[in-house]
Amino acid sequence: MINDMTKGAPLKLLLLFSVPLLIGNIFQQLYNIADIVIVGRTLGMNALAAVGATSPVFFFLMFVVVGLTNGFAVITGQRFGAKDPVGVRRSVTVSTVLSSIFTIVFSVLLGLFMNVILDWMNVPREIYKDAFRYIQIVVAGLISANAYNLLASIVRALGDSKTPLYFLIFASLLNIALALLFILKFGWGVPGSAVAVVMSQTFSACLCVVYVKKRFPILHLQIDDWKFAIKKESIPFAMEHLKVGIPMALQYSILGIGILIIQSVCNTFGPDVIAAFTAALRIEQIATLPMVSFGVALAAYTAQNFGANNYSRIRAGVKRSSLINISLSIIMAILIHFWGSDIVGIFLGQAETEIIKIAREYLWISTIFYFFLGQIFIFRNALQGMGEAMLPLVASIAELVIRSFAAVYLAVKFSYFGIFYAGPIAWVTASTILAAGYFASFFKIIKKAHCCVRAQRKQQNDAAA
Repeated sequence: MINDMTKGAPLKLLLLFSVPLLIGNIFQQLYNIADIVIVGRTLGMNALAAVGATSPVFFFLMFVVVGLTNGFAVITGQRFGAKDPVGVRRSVTVSTVLSSIFTIVFSVLLGLFMNVILDWMNVPREIYKDAFRYIQIVVAGLISANAYNLLASIVRALGDSKTPLYFLIFASLLNIALALLFILKFGWGVPGSAVAVVMSQTFSACLCVVYVKKRFPILHLQIDDWKFAIKKESIPFAMEHLKVGIPMALQYSILGIGILIIQSVCNTFGPDVIAAFTAALRIEQIATLPMVSFGVALAAYTAQNFGANNYSRIRAGVKRSSLINISLSIIMAILIHFWGSDIVGIFLGQAETEIIKIAREYLWISTIFYFFLGQIFIFRNALQGMGEAMLPLVASIAELVIRSFAAVYLAVKFSYFGIFYAGPIAWVTASTILAAGYFASFFKIIKKAHCCVRAQRKQQNDAAA
């Protein structure tokens, strides 16, 4: 169902949009959580470490796909906010062509150089074989992940956050069933987990295509729309998408590179630390999902209102989202601090006391800084919804540099314990840059709008005279 977010109470709209999105994000995480729980409990710590050692590569891939598709969807949302159905359809076709090209090229390059990447990441020899087989299967299925994320981003840009949720629920449950089948029944080991992920993503993408075709008339693409996407006349429109999509993909990929660097440092401390870091990172991803969901909701909200020139509604949406973020940060910190050990035990089993201790220490440190992480999602998505892609990219580069330097330096000084402070230090830095950039950009937009109003009034007065 299409949702016009240019009218109505901002907080109510954001809540109604973000709650289904939150549930969907939780189920999306079940792709990875199911892998970790099933692998860790059935195949042992080395198998868990094999999946964990390559997880940053998986996250990197998903970050690129999500960044690119969300960036393209910003243009779709702006066209929808401007009441331009032809522009919406053409945005979809151009986005499909561009994202497909990027995904295919990316998959081929990663497949060719995966050995080099794993060697650079310091993956231990005892888990190298399983790690390589796992990530190669994931890379092969990247086209399915791209198809789903593109369709989901487009549907959310039109104000519908519920439809992608239904597909994620189905796909997540299917992933769990397939992982259990392939690992326990067929004995495929770690590769079986990767096959389950890819097959589930493929099913969710197919369901998305069928449902969109039946229920979204505005997305019923015509032959002329596809012809437009491959003509020279589409180049300026494609560049408009790339202007937002590439910086956003780079921004997300930089986040992924940061995780890769931290994981490569973490891998030098052996399978136990890798397993602990893997479990802790999964828990952190779940804990911060409400913040992520509000950020995505704000991006769709901002894009539509920016297209409709409703700048006061953008400011109101950002203000209310920040207040919600404060509450969410406090709640998540309390939950992690009091029940962190029990949650980690779900992944590792209560017998792994030393690994649980390491994971708990990481979570205790990171939760203190969740407020700054939440503000990153808010200001970044608000800027992207307004078409400002370069500043979030600059903030991401700064976050990468700070995170990488801190991880390497602190690991040398304080062993693996020092790695735990790398993320929080980077969050504080990035949130400060984005906050300053948001207020500066918003002031510039308001000033430009006022100049346009004055110019229109002057023309009207001159015409009346």
